[in-house]
Amino acid sequence: MRSSFALIPILFVLHLQSCQNSDSRQIQIVQTSASGDQLKPLESRLEGSPAYVFELDTSDTKQRVSGFGGAFTESSAHLLFNLSPEKRLDVVNKYFDESGANYSLCRTHMNSCDFSLDHYSYAPIAGDTFLDSFSIQPDLDDIVPMIQLAQQASKSGFRIIASPWTAPPWMKDNGDWYGGQLLPEFSSTWADFFVRYDEAYAKMGIDIWAYTVENEPLGNDSNWESMHYTPESMGAFIKNDLGPTFNENDVDAHILVYDQNRGEELVEWSKVLLEDKELEPFIYGTAVHWYTSTIDWMGESLTETHEVAPEKHIIHTEGCIDAEVPHWKDDAWYWSKNATDWGFDWAPEEDKVDHPKYVPTYRYARDMIGCLNNWVEGWVDWNMVLDRTGGPNLADNWCIAPVIVDTASDEVYYTPLYFIMSHFSKYIRPGAKVLSVDQQGELLVAAVKNENGSIACVVLNQPSEKQEFAININGEISYHIIDGQAIQTIVID
Repeated sequence: MRSSFALIPILFVLHLQSCQNSDSRQIQIVQTSASGDQLKPLESRLEGSPAYVFELDTSDTKQRVSGFGGAFTESSAHLLFNLSPEKRLDVVNKYFDESGANYSLCRTHMNSCDFSLDHYSYAPIAGDTFLDSFSIQPDLDDIVPMIQLAQQASKSGFRIIASPWTAPPWMKDNGDWYGGQLLPEFSSTWADFFVRYDEAYAKMGIDIWAYTVENEPLGNDSNWESMHYTPESMGAFIKNDLGPTFNENDVDAHILVYDQNRGEELVEWSKVLLEDKELEPFIYGTAVHWYTSTIDWMGESLTETHEVAPEKHIIHTEGCIDAEVPHWKDDAWYWSKNATDWGFDWAPEEDKVDHPKYVPTYRYARDMIGCLNNWVEGWVDWNMVLDRTGGPNLADNWCIAPVIVDTASDEVYYTPLYFIMSHFSKYIRPGAKVLSVDQQGELLVAAVKNENGSIACVVLNQPSEKQEFAININGEISYHIIDGQAIQTIVID
C-alpha cells in the first residue's frame, strides 16, 4: 500500500504529455519547499526575464553516476521489522520502488557498528584463523531480510557497499572493539574474512558491489567500533592480502580506500594510496564522509583527489544529521537553522567556523550538488530508519534519518530529508553523466544527462525570495521560477 504523495510524480508525467516548452522538449518539474511542497509538480513557463541563465553543453560531460541511497544498518532493519507488515512494506516501497525514491546505491556494515543492538562478530572464537566459526547468523534476523525486501521492491536493482567498523577484537593489538590496529599475524585471516562474508551474502541472493577496507580508519576517539590504519598500513594490507585474496577467490567486488572525512586528510591519503602503482590494479576509488563541516562540501579536496588519479572513482559513503535527537512530525525544524553537530560543542576553536548551526535540508542538498560538481559519482546517506530517540544505538550516538518511526504506535514520519534525497535518487539514475554548469548568484545547480537522453537539473534556492532562471541546453532555452527556501528537480526530455 502506498500513500498518495509517492504517486504524484507519475501522474505529473502523464499530465505533461500535452505541455511542451518553446524548444519542443517535454519538461517535468517537481519542488519541495519550506512552505510544505513535497515533490510537488509545477508547470513550465513559456517565456520570462530570468536573473540567471544556466548554460549546459551536453557534449561536456564529467563523471558517470553510480547512484544515490542509504544504509542497511541493524538498527534500521530491527525497527522495520517491529512495524506492522503494511507500514514495513510502505517504508521499503518509498525507498526502493520506482514510485518512491528508487534508491540505487546502498551500504551496510560487516560485524557490528554503532547502529547495532549489541557488539558482534561473524567469527567470535579467538584464534580461529581458519574461520571455522564464521557465520552471518547475526544478520539473518534483520539486515538480510530488509535487503531482500528492498530487492523485491526495486525494479532496476541497486548496488551495495559493505564496510567493516572493526575486525574481531581477538585479531587486534588491544583486544577491544574500540581502536587498536590489526595484528600482522592476522592480516591474511582478515582478508579471508571478507571473502567468507562475500560468499555468505551471495548465498542469500545478495551481491556486494564494493568494499571499503575500513570505516573511518583515523578512528572516532574510541566511542564505538573502530580499527586504525595509516595510509601506508592500509596500502600494505590491500597490496599483500586483500587484493590478492580477492583475485584468488574470484571476488569481483571493487575495493574503496580511505572512507573518512573530506579535507586535508583526504588529499594526504589519496596521494599515498592512489599514486602507488602496485596498488593501482586493486583500487577502484576513494570513499568519503561529510563530517568535516556542516556548511562546506570541501570541493577543493574532492577535485584534488580526482586530479591525483583521474581514472579512479570517488563515492560519498556516509553522512547524516548527527548529534541530534529526531524532531517528530515537525517539518519546520528541518527547514530552520537550528541543527547542531558534534563539532558545535567539541571541535577545536580553530575548526568551529566549520560547525555553526545549520539548516538540515540545505545541508543535504548543498552537499549532493557540491559533490556532483566535484567528481563524486555516488552519494549514500546513513541509516534509512531510526526511532524517535535517534537510535537504537549502542554508543548513545544519536542521529537523524530521513524516515523516523514509532514502533509502539506503528507510526512512520517521512521527514523533509526523505524528499530531498528523492530529488536526486529518483531523477538522477545510474549511468548518468554529470554536466559542467557554472554557479550563478544564490542558486546552486547540478545537472546530468541520463542514459535515456533526458537532462536532470537539481536547483537549490536557500533565500526566502523567489528566483527566476533559465536553462539553456545547446541553445534551447526553458524558463523557470523556484520558490524561496526550495529545491527543484527539472527533467527535460
